[in-house]
Amino acid sequence: MAKKKQFPIIPSNRIDDIHYLNHLEEADLILYVAGNQFMVMEELLTFFQELNPEVKYIFYETLPPGLELKQILAGGAIFRGKMLPGIPDVYTAVNDEAMHRLEERGLINKGNYFVYLHNRIVLMVKEGNPLNINSVLDLARDEVRISQPNPEVEDIGIHIVNMYRDAGGEELVYRIMEEKRAEGTTIFTVVHHRETPLRLQKNTVDVGPVWATEVIEAKKKGIRVEMVEPGEKLDQRDRVNYFITSFKKAPHPENAQKFLEFIKSKTAQKCYQKYGFIPHFKIN
Repeated sequence: MAKKKQFPIIPSNRIDDIHYLNHLEEADLILYVAGNQFMVMEELLTFFQELNPEVKYIFYETLPPGLELKQILAGGAIFRGKMLPGIPDVYTAVNDEAMHRLEERGLINKGNYFVYLHNRIVLMVKEGNPLNINSVLDLARDEVRISQPNPEVEDIGIHIVNMYRDAGGEELVYRIMEEKRAEGTTIFTVVHHRETPLRLQKNTVDVGPVWATEVIEAKKKGIRVEMVEPGEKLDQRDRVNYFITSFKKAPHPENAQKFLEFIKSKTAQKCYQKYGFIPHFKIN
């Protein structure tokens, strides 16, 4: 008996990561972008559509790229009882392993992806930093509760574990990811690290490793948080590469190519920089 195909289930409360679902059927462009770009997308797509007015409707997701990859490989995902498509026009991730998986499955041409952006990891803490968290090593303390992105679905989680390893070796990785998780003081995110500022507000955690862009955006929204810098040797800025690709069977290949060209432009790169990202292409 054939095994029934299993599609990822996107939690119903993640409506803020499923954009313009009402235009999915008539979309001229479908984008699955790494979720930490959520704050920049509306402005970025406004610029794109000003240059490409024929691309009238854009459906996009800002879920963790690991979850989006599962959706792509499964051939779809279910959200509030509705089937979302498996193959988008464009997909972005924050590690090249995702691109290799797509190559192996024959969904993209070999080498048909490129780096377009960078970021860095910081520690988000409550305003006033009441537990005096000043370094990555402080996360090993018994009383410190951590909001930890799950490396299985969030690319940032992979980079965070690398940060722990750089700061304190495998001992620190084991302490935070195994011992403290068993003790209940390392709490994995359910979907992604957009949950961290909310947990800090509710006082269910004390700190969360996030992208620097997340702290900037949270403070813009009036959330009372602060940023603790791990330092350039630990914040992974030299390793955090955002990759982007289009698909062999993209639903709208011409518009996919237009978006890939746009993402390299000064307009797009400056837009990302405005929100705290580190541009990959020259903007001067």
